Amino acid sequence: MIKLTVVMPVYNEGERIYRNLIETVTQIEKFCPSFMIIAVNDGSSDESKQEIERASASDSRIKAISYDENRGKGYAVRRGMLAARSEYVAFLDSDLEIPPYLLESFLKSAEEENADVVIGSKMHKDSKIEYPFLRKILSYGYYYFMKILFGLKVKDTQTGIKLFRTEKAVPVLKAMKTSRFSFDIELLAISAKLNYKILEMPVVVNFSRNKANRSRIRIRSIFEMIRDSIRIKFYLSHFSLPGGDYGKKRS
Repeated sequence: MIKLTVVMPVYNEGERIYRNLIETVTQIEKFCPSFMIIAVNDGSSDESKQEIERASASDSRIKAISYDENRGKGYAVRRGMLAARSEYVAFLDSDLEIPPYLLESFLKSAEEENADVVIGSKMHKDSKIEYPFLRKILSYGYYYFMKILFGLKVKDTQTGIKLFRTEKAVPVLKAMKTSRFSFDIELLAISAKLNYKILEMPVVVNFSRNKANRSRIRIRSIFEMIRDSIRIKFYLSHFSLPGGDYGKKRS
């Protein structure tokens, strides 16, 4: 069995996605000899699809999934993760603001700590972050909102690098309803509901987008996240897997 699948959602990354996919392969092959990368083209309107296919043609460890309609990052990640056939499955933002090599420590922690889920956290004391002040304020605000709403013990739900034991990810992914910005919170809220063991790890973040496109998160998106989070809370209040099996708490 393949050790690790890395899912990378792609939306209008242009020519850079070819370089980023090849760079991801270069970093991951240094610590994981058996892996697959699944690049999911989420209805891009630029040349992303062609660049993903070019990368796939140059390295058989890169697989492409593509569809015409933009469905949101959450949908793309879910689509890619459900296609994984490996012991572990991770997802990573395709802009590489978070470096792929961090997955080495994620894998090691998952195995040593017997964790079901390992997530990156910008709020971890050992994280090295370089991104706009507004993003920091929004991150802290969203953290406290999520803590009040869901009671989650994790400090950061939104950082774009997470790793799961694949067998544990599948029931969570199949139960999910959200496909856009609130995908991460639903993913973790359901995992917590199932008593999965979740670890937070430090990350390195280099915010690289130019000033004309400092962030893809807009005011409208923030309100959508709040609205969707309330919907998730209502959904989880009635949530159960077939047979009512919430699993056993991991030590």
